[in-house]
Amino acid sequence: MTVNGWFQILFFLLLVFLVTKPMGVFMTRVFNREKTFMDPVMRPLERLLYRVTGVDEDHEMRWTEYAIAMLLFSVVSMIVLYLMQRLQQYLPWNPQKFGPVTPAHVAFNTAASFTTNTNWQAYAGETTMSYFTQMAGLAFHNFVSAATGIALAIAFIRGIARRQMKTIGNFWVDLVRGCLWVLLPFCVVGALALVSQGVVQNLHPYETVKLVEPMQVQKTDASGKPMVDSHGKPVMQTVTEQTIAQGPVASQEIIKEFGTNGGGFFNANSAHPFENPTPLTNLIEMVAIFTIGAGLTYTLGRMTGSQAHGWAVWSAMAILFLAGVMVAYWAEARGNPLLTGVNPHVTALQPGGNMEGKEVRFGIADTALFGTVTTDASCGAINGWFDSFTPLGGMIPLVNIMLSEVIFGGVGAGMYGMLIYIVLAVFIAGLMVGRTPEYLGKKIEAYDVKMAMLVVLVFPLVILAFTAVSSVNGFGTSSIANQGPHGLTEMLYAFVSGAGNNGSAFGGLTANTLWYDTTVGLTMLAGRFLMIVPMLAIAGNLAEKKYVPPSLGTFPVTTPLFTVLLIGVILIVGALTFFPALSLGPILEHLLMMAGKTF
Repeated sequence: MTVNGWFQILFFLLLVFLVTKPMGVFMTRVFNREKTFMDPVMRPLERLLYRVTGVDEDHEMRWTEYAIAMLLFSVVSMIVLYLMQRLQQYLPWNPQKFGPVTPAHVAFNTAASFTTNTNWQAYAGETTMSYFTQMAGLAFHNFVSAATGIALAIAFIRGIARRQMKTIGNFWVDLVRGCLWVLLPFCVVGALALVSQGVVQNLHPYETVKLVEPMQVQKTDASGKPMVDSHGKPVMQTVTEQTIAQGPVASQEIIKEFGTNGGGFFNANSAHPFENPTPLTNLIEMVAIFTIGAGLTYTLGRMTGSQAHGWAVWSAMAILFLAGVMVAYWAEARGNPLLTGVNPHVTALQPGGNMEGKEVRFGIADTALFGTVTTDASCGAINGWFDSFTPLGGMIPLVNIMLSEVIFGGVGAGMYGMLIYIVLAVFIAGLMVGRTPEYLGKKIEAYDVKMAMLVVLVFPLVILAFTAVSSVNGFGTSSIANQGPHGLTEMLYAFVSGAGNNGSAFGGLTANTLWYDTTVGLTMLAGRFLMIVPMLAIAGNLAEKKYVPPSLGTFPVTTPLFTVLLIGVILIVGALTFFPALSLGPILEHLLMMAGKTF
């Protein structure tokens, strides 16, 4: 580890701190429907949308109506995206003449992925999707799925803030305001900033150029898996030309980061120079991932009238972030001990640390930082390859998602996930002092805890069940590139990423199969919607409760003690649930690596 590397990490956290208050204040004004500097442009457009769609913007919804509206919107938009993929050969903006997305299970997986803000990709975007599908389909869902997450977080915060009310807002109004005021203007500015640094933005056909000299590469089958002959040797082919893909990249790149969607225009994701060409774009993209999640902590404090509580939550997130990036950076900078002595002139563990899977433009520190940031939030963007990380370095992204990505989190999803943990932390604190727990003047009762536990239990259920089935059947194990604990980690990460609506891939797993496309798709849907409904039930229940003034027995939620308790609850719930799986995966692999065995 170097001083420069730590400076980059701490400078990044400073930037996140600086954007927290202005972003939080702005979102509070937007969702409280107070005046903002964007109103002269956005308000007429908002009214037009309501007039066309028949939405009554003054109508308030109970939590059940809010949930039904959200579910119906998600179902319809998922069907539209599925059909768009299957019919893209008949649609405009297809200069490469791409046919329909096949097989059907890939289209299903992709539709589920982008509807749930997961953006898991079992395909290479530049060889599969037309420009129309990329923009009108995938980029559109990047906006509306992110806005849905923001709306849900705001609805939960309203449930906490309101007193003896049966409603938590209007889903359609929250959705529209999230798109028009929060996501769209910031993405326009961000896209222009990326273009200024060299990110591509056009509708041109791909270019084919001659290579300076022919190159031997391993052939792949239709699913992208490297081909071998009957003796297990690679099947090679001579390549004399290269196709340079391009397209509307910048406009999709910024919303994939700002909306914590993930998923790249290119298969190489944010390691591709057309998506992430410079250290400045790398910084912009990382800050964009945390901006809304950090801002929502300030919005929480402002809307509930307890700004100190918002900062206490922010502090818990920051501490967990630093702990994760510290381990990841240490593990990757330390390198692989099995390489000790490979060079007789070098006695260090690994000169320069573990550079495998790293983009050389950014180095170890930035790659460890990016990997931590993207999995702290529900963003699948990557500028490195987790499969090539050391066992402990690769474990950090896995653990981040297992903790429900509440560390600044995805747009909205991280905030309402953190609020679930807060409910549990307050409940545990109440048990400690022997009285009914209270949270910001609302009593936390049996119904609230039951719904919170339902959210907490759904997540590991779908992950561990599908991973267990995959690990003992050929249709699951045939897709892994490595045996032993590393292969288990490859399978486990796929379902963790799906259930956490993250979308990043560990690597090494051929996920473009009927089994993985179907099960990971179902995991995404369960991880999104089976957790949202009980969360909204808690919000609706809290909104109906009357305010209880704090007393000597009330556990304060604005102190360092609360921050420590919240961190403890997050770690204990995550550790106790997934520790056995981690023990058989990255932890075992690390111990075997130290004993001289690798996979």
